[in-house]
Amino acid sequence: MKTASHSPNSEIFSGRVRRSCLAVPGSQVRFHAKADQSSADHVFLDLEDSVAPDAKVAARAQVIDALRTLEFAGKVRAVRVNACDTAWCYEDIIAVVEGAADRLDCLVIPKVEDSDHVHFVDNLLNQIEGKLGLSRRIGLELQIESARGMENISAIARASSRAEALIFGPADFSASLHAPELTVGPLKPQYPGDYWHYFLARIVVAARANGLQAIDGPYAQIRDTNGLRTSAERTAMLGFDGKWAITPAQVEVLNEVFSPRQEDFDKATAILETYQGATGAGQNGAMLLGDEMIDEASRKMAWMMVERGLRLGMKARPWHPKSPPNLSA
Repeated sequence: MKTASHSPNSEIFSGRVRRSCLAVPGSQVRFHAKADQSSADHVFLDLEDSVAPDAKVAARAQVIDALRTLEFAGKVRAVRVNACDTAWCYEDIIAVVEGAADRLDCLVIPKVEDSDHVHFVDNLLNQIEGKLGLSRRIGLELQIESARGMENISAIARASSRAEALIFGPADFSASLHAPELTVGPLKPQYPGDYWHYFLARIVVAARANGLQAIDGPYAQIRDTNGLRTSAERTAMLGFDGKWAITPAQVEVLNEVFSPRQEDFDKATAILETYQGATGAGQNGAMLLGDEMIDEASRKMAWMMVERGLRLGMKARPWHPKSPPNLSA
């Protein structure tokens, strides 16, 4: 099967799946094992907003212990440190990386305002990795949570080759806009359209332009499964790779929404096979598949879906075009 060209950073995250990114308070030890046993693709132990100021120093040791004692098998293992402009950030990074670097895939950097925040973390990691003689680099996931961060998003996205994902943080972002909101990431049916669309579109464009994944933030109404699904479906339509979960109960919905539907995966595979067969035989670059014209642009769209499905272990089944409607009836 013909492969597509990749962006500069694509080899960094091509093996990582982030449909569901489970947030776990670092200071709440009872939740660590539940996260380990969950079906989340990605688990991040949090040292930031979910940890009270007086508990932050102690939480570092609890996070390191969780990384060292729990397997988190098949999951991306991350820690969200405190923001770069806080008193805890640099010690968070030093403690966590020196304590559990061999068990850590990424750091989540919250409230990124400009490229200088990314450079600070990147340079600090360079020094720690050099000191420890690490051969595997720690990746970065960069959280956009303010008007300033959104304004500087392109510079942020290209600031480090460690970057793997851009994450939207709706709660702090709403506060930054002075929006009259008290719930994290809600649907807003009274708004004419999708209230979050413009901000999410900027996230995914900046991510894709720089070879990064795009991850949506949390939906805080934990018993509103239908609302969670709607929120996730909207970002999936834009091309997002996944969404944060704040409880294991949200993971199943997110894994489903951010996986290709089997029918779509089958059709995408058929597009690739048809296009490759026709162009390999020297035919024109545009052809019919059933009742639909396909060409090089179709191949690109199909490849992106097939690539995602293959990373999830999906297998293609025979696909047949649906019968066209009887217009004479």
